[in-house]
Amino acid sequence: MARAKKNLVIVESPAKAKTIEKYLGGDYTVVASMGHLRDLPKSTLGVDVDNGFAPEYLPVKGREDVIDDLRKKAKAAPTVYLATDPDREGEAISWHLKELLELPDEKAKRVTFNEITKRVVTESIQNPREIDIDLVNAQQARRILDRIVGYKLSPLLWKKVKRGLSAGRVQSVATRMVVDREEEITAFKAEEYWLLDAVLNCGTPDTTFTARYYGKNGKKGELHSEDEVNEVVRAVKEAPFQIKSVKRGEKQRSPSPPFITSTLQQEASRRLGLTPRRTMSIAQQLYEGVEIEGQGTIGLITYMRTDSLRISDEAITAVRGFIQNRYGVDYCPAEPRKFKTKGNAQDAHEAIRPTSVELTPDAVRKSLTQEQYRLYRLIWGRFTASQMANAVYDNVVMDTESADYMFRANYSELRFPGYTALYEEAKDEENEEITKPLPDLKEGERVYLANTKQEQKFTQPPARYTEATLIRAMEEKGIGRPSTYAPTITTITAREYVVKEGKYLKPTILGTVITNLMKERFSDIVDMGFTADMESRLDEVEEGKQDWKHLLGQFYTGFDAELTAAETALEGERIKIPAEVTEEKCDVCGAFMVVKSGRFGRFLACPNYPECTFTKPLVIEMPGRCPKCDSRILKRTSRKGYTFYACERGADCGFMSWDVPTKDNCPECGKTLFKRSGRGRNKSYCINEACKAFVPEDQRGYKKKAPAEETAGEEGKTEEKPAKKATAKKPAAKKPAAKKS
Repeated sequence: MARAKKNLVIVESPAKAKTIEKYLGGDYTVVASMGHLRDLPKSTLGVDVDNGFAPEYLPVKGREDVIDDLRKKAKAAPTVYLATDPDREGEAISWHLKELLELPDEKAKRVTFNEITKRVVTESIQNPREIDIDLVNAQQARRILDRIVGYKLSPLLWKKVKRGLSAGRVQSVATRMVVDREEEITAFKAEEYWLLDAVLNCGTPDTTFTARYYGKNGKKGELHSEDEVNEVVRAVKEAPFQIKSVKRGEKQRSPSPPFITSTLQQEASRRLGLTPRRTMSIAQQLYEGVEIEGQGTIGLITYMRTDSLRISDEAITAVRGFIQNRYGVDYCPAEPRKFKTKGNAQDAHEAIRPTSVELTPDAVRKSLTQEQYRLYRLIWGRFTASQMANAVYDNVVMDTESADYMFRANYSELRFPGYTALYEEAKDEENEEITKPLPDLKEGERVYLANTKQEQKFTQPPARYTEATLIRAMEEKGIGRPSTYAPTITTITAREYVVKEGKYLKPTILGTVITNLMKERFSDIVDMGFTADMESRLDEVEEGKQDWKHLLGQFYTGFDAELTAAETALEGERIKIPAEVTEEKCDVCGAFMVVKSGRFGRFLACPNYPECTFTKPLVIEMPGRCPKCDSRILKRTSRKGYTFYACERGADCGFMSWDVPTKDNCPECGKTLFKRSGRGRNKSYCINEACKAFVPEDQRGYKKKAPAEETAGEEGKTEEKPAKKATAKKPAAKKPAAKKS
């Protein structure tokens, strides 16, 4: 008897192929296409803009063996299941495979897996569909838009600025956002304000509490000068303090919704220090399947490119049962939580969640790498907490009054942890305020002024974007879609339009020059509203409401006119990129060094090249000043890769610390405050031993003692391997910087 022919299933990656083949059994052969096998040509535009934007698709060079193998297997198979990712890109890959392999409609079947589990894979194979041509056309429109912008604009930048530059529809807007933020920071003018605290008691020192100046005559106000502060202090010292009101109440906090692509990238950046690109790479591994000890290969999470907060009824039922069994009925709200998806979301998939809530992070930990475990724990925890009860706090607000000036004290105490027993969202900016319980006082009671504390402050400019906050801003403004956030940030940093300084993104001079040129000559391309509208129109193509070629025609008419006008206006002109001059002096000739780019990234070079060939690594300036000599503090890296912070004067000063300098100063001595390295809400402290607010090393919250020492690199100091504590070692002889011709 002749052996039945196997059906063919084509996926994108070998890992996914391996997992799915185990689920489907012997009647199916599962192979990987390794991504796109057909695309626009690399060397030419590949789009006929004069004839309906007809694209020229060619087999990808170097993939001939894969294509031949797929053709043979597809020809022999009775049915070919195209099982690429469940998004626009995946739909387009399936369409390209159908065209490339010349599959008839009756033979080619499209299937998608929102999660790679045996149940979902089996159900999907049993319920195939046709290729969604609207999804394909939306992807083609995006691809051709980006191709036109990149291939038409980049040559202009090569001719007018310098070779090797590139422009892109979304990357240019993202760069502009970083440049605009830097301009806001530069233009910012700080305003003075003062904080005034009244230290009060009920007649005995053990009943002390602190209230902060709130305003006058019941109206909220601010203190803008020392004279205003002194006026309030004089008045309250001469008048009694009385409790004006005591309000006790309950405050509730609700959990955050489960992750979508953008929020996963943001939280992984804040909590785990992962770049968006790395986050998506690890999430892909968790989605495609991991070998779990005793259970085989399992896809641990649902599809990770999504902008929807929708959760299936089955998953909600499972997680509510888990919460009741693990934490108790009080931790499970009476009704399931429903989260509203944003209006411009595609809502094609569920939110990112574990495929089985019973597969807890601890249960699978031994089978995962450290990065996989940490990311899975984040996803599992966020999803499970999203269906838990609110956290409940007892809140007290006490207002005291003296000479018509009001001072307010707040205290909040957790009564019921709710979802916080499992998960709390990280914050971009740390804002730790320690409070202690307030005495049991009633309206009309008198309290006594022990002393006052005042602190001068200045308003701060908006913070530079981090990768997390840039993604959040792009999402809020409708720039890009879930699949584009990570590659966009990767592109603008790889092109050195933007650089990372610590965790913050800062535009380079090159990025600023390119952005200003784009704003002047191609205002639509870098206009956030225009780009967001284009994303909405691409969504309409996907929904079948917009013709993709009509969309391209409308865009190209205006773009081509701008391109012609720019080429005319810039005829014979070449834009020079100014040198990025730093405050670092050349060790040989004393000139202020400039930033250059090489094959290994940015570095410092002497501007007097070729007469002087001295170079050295680029250093990052930190906030604050050296507590020993008031010079700049620079971020350094030891020979073993550990980060430390040292005075710019090196061995001449000798200061170094593992702790991170902050932008705040000690209210007692005025020196820079430091905080623990690592993540979390770390309280800042003073490391100046002569200050009465000095915090010894063993009281800074570190859990481990310092292990063995190692020798530092650039500064020639003896350093201890970071044990989460600040140290200051005596410098050894300074090691001369290497010269490079």
